[in-house]
Amino acid sequence: MRKTRVLLADDHQIVLEGLKSLLEQEFEIVGMVVDGNALVNEALKLHPDVIVVDISMPLLNGIEAVRQIRSTDERIKVVFLTMHPEVTYATMAFDAGASGYVLKNAASRELITAINEAMKGRTYVTPRIAGELMQTYKKTRPGDKIFEKKLTHRQGEILQLLAEGHSAKEIANMLSISPRTVETHKYNMMEGLNLKTTADLIKFAIKHGLTAI
Repeated sequence: MRKTRVLLADDHQIVLEGLKSLLEQEFEIVGMVVDGNALVNEALKLHPDVIVVDISMPLLNGIEAVRQIRSTDERIKVVFLTMHPEVTYATMAFDAGASGYVLKNAASRELITAINEAMKGRTYVTPRIAGELMQTYKKTRPGDKIFEKKLTHRQGEILQLLAEGHSAKEIANMLSISPRTVETHKYNMMEGLNLKTTADLIKFAIKHGLTAI
């Protein structure tokens, strides 16, 4: 029987090594990556069955990376493994297409269960936040998603890179666009979010889990 193929993504190498040791007895680990851009590239190249990913990732956060991956290949299942217990993050994760949400302080067996449930087409939520998450979904109106509503995909990329300390010129080089385009997106984000300064933009990015901080 073929083992489930799993791609691991976390910005800490020691965490990746620990996850590999934990999971390789039951699953085939096809790769390990430390940033969001690498995750997108490897996922579309390796076509794993399941991705285990953190939310806080450099260059491109886990949620945005998953959005990109699943817009190309919806067959890939995703389990978020994160230190964020806030329901806001879990809601964003499931809106991006996740099948599971597990906290890093959970028992190791919980992650294995989440992966297996994802492969069965089911959803797994760590028990600590499951009830609160259900209540949040009951209260949320369809389409009330902050990033789809307020930020474009490109703006999300630029905002994260700004929050990680990159200059407009550096961002332009990384995204193959002009510095002027970066500044235009920055201005449009500030106007759309009703923010006055770059510092306000960075605070917004941190608050909504768009950075690896």
